[in-house]
Amino acid sequence: MRWSRALIPTVKETPKDAEVASHSLMVRAGMMRKVGAGIFNYLPLGWKVVQKVAQIVREEMNKAGAQEILMPVLSPAELWMESGRWFVYGKELMRLKDRHEHDYVLGPTHEEVVTDLVRREVQSYRELPLCLYQIQTKFRDEVRPRFGVMRGREFSMKDAYSFHATPEDMVKYYGVMRDTYVNIFTRCGLDTRVVIGHSGAIGGKIAEELMVLADTGESVVLACPDASCGYTATDETAHGVVTHAEADEQPRPLEKIHTPGKETIEDVTAFLKKTPAQTVKALLFRCDDKLAVVFVRGDRDVNPAKLHAVVQGFEIEIADAAFIESKKAAGVVPGYCGPLGIKPEHLLFDETVRHVVNGIVGANEPDYHLVNFNVSRDVPDAQFHDLVLQVKGDGCPRCGTPMVTFRGIEVGNIFQLGTKYSEALKANFLDEGNAEKPMFMGCYGIGVTRTVAAAIEQHHDANGIIWPRAIAPYDILLQPLAVDNADVARVTGELEAALEKRGYDLLVDDRDAKPGFKFKDADLIGIPLRVTISPRSLGEGKVEVKRRCDEKAVLIPLEGAVEKIIETYHTCP
Repeated sequence: MRWSRALIPTVKETPKDAEVASHSLMVRAGMMRKVGAGIFNYLPLGWKVVQKVAQIVREEMNKAGAQEILMPVLSPAELWMESGRWFVYGKELMRLKDRHEHDYVLGPTHEEVVTDLVRREVQSYRELPLCLYQIQTKFRDEVRPRFGVMRGREFSMKDAYSFHATPEDMVKYYGVMRDTYVNIFTRCGLDTRVVIGHSGAIGGKIAEELMVLADTGESVVLACPDASCGYTATDETAHGVVTHAEADEQPRPLEKIHTPGKETIEDVTAFLKKTPAQTVKALLFRCDDKLAVVFVRGDRDVNPAKLHAVVQGFEIEIADAAFIESKKAAGVVPGYCGPLGIKPEHLLFDETVRHVVNGIVGANEPDYHLVNFNVSRDVPDAQFHDLVLQVKGDGCPRCGTPMVTFRGIEVGNIFQLGTKYSEALKANFLDEGNAEKPMFMGCYGIGVTRTVAAAIEQHHDANGIIWPRAIAPYDILLQPLAVDNADVARVTGELEAALEKRGYDLLVDDRDAKPGFKFKDADLIGIPLRVTISPRSLGEGKVEVKRRCDEKAVLIPLEGAVEKIIETYHTCP
């Protein structure tokens, strides 16, 4: 491909709405353009990368015995009502009506559709196991689309679904998929970790995520540094051991004190000359239409995923003033909320509260707090749960070693669904004894477009993208300088023909532009190997070769240049 004929509209300016490197660089490198919030056009350069990632996914999925199909983006609401997710999926589900006022869904995932397909086509244990996958456009009505294609409303995803006659076979194939995912991301040139994940709206008791390590990642991962332990989980799912200060004082009588205008932990502790760990704070959540008041130690926060597991409400969000006002009968006073005398639908205590001696809590009266609160004495029927968000330094739940944290980008997830969907949609089979049983299912997703963005987050510098060789839009960039020079044109043409004959995908920058301009564009789009042909280097019988991951170029003799270029290309990461 000649650059002069390609649509690669590079730009110098960083987009105003770009918060992460991948968003900025995908726009600046001419890979994509915004259509609306969380919706993008993929230009030729960007689409080539997406296709390369998709091809790696296809090859590895096929190798694992999965079969590719294509399901519709649009599915009838009846399937979602049958599974129960129409009512619990939440506001991210893109719902619409047709001209006949029938309800439909733009699929964020396809468990219902694929289970409906299999229940119609598979009847016997002899037809199992079966794994079907697709690479398809998905839709999620994100409340705040951001980070370019990493959190968009429309995106490309590979979703696979396996069906089994026994739970043992489901678990076995789950392991095959875990290995397959590791292979996929290794081939894409990405440094990834498998971590314990949260099943969320998909469901299932066991879930893991594939995380690309990146400082700009949205996800926080906690890990045990002891290699023999290996515990690794997202902060949504991580459990751990919270350190508690040993208190040698005895419980003192409860006392109400005046704390005028002191509504936050910071204000209260400063006013009373205490530390946050000596307080018990209340966090108020809306769980569907119920009010949940959760008490935790003042220096910790609630993990919404853990709260969800306890209250079994899918729509969980911070309660706003209007919702709290609608629950006036609960007796909650925001800013001064304490556990005594309130009656919310859910009154919960984190385990950390057990260890607070003579703590400070709200008095459920404006401008007043209680001191010397001891939960075992003052709320003897308190229900305790693990609700805290784990942080760096908490003890590993397996071995107790203080955990470390790193940031990552979720690019893949795998789930053991069990019979969640097969029972709801009656996807049954006849076993060897001719008895009807529900199929056991697994599901496995990869964000294809998200993987492209994650690769950029992990592989870039101040000048632009540094593509891993396997997913780069082109293999080699030929960059002639002084394009009107006859010798430059001849050598460029000879190299182009020889390399293309050997099967390499080339971009030839044949634009009549200044060297500095062309070099900056080359660094920006990030092709693994650049070969520069100039009158000066040809005068020495040489051409210049530079790997994108290196700072300096090297001159190689024109004689044997093709073999040397190929050899250098294969040393690119």
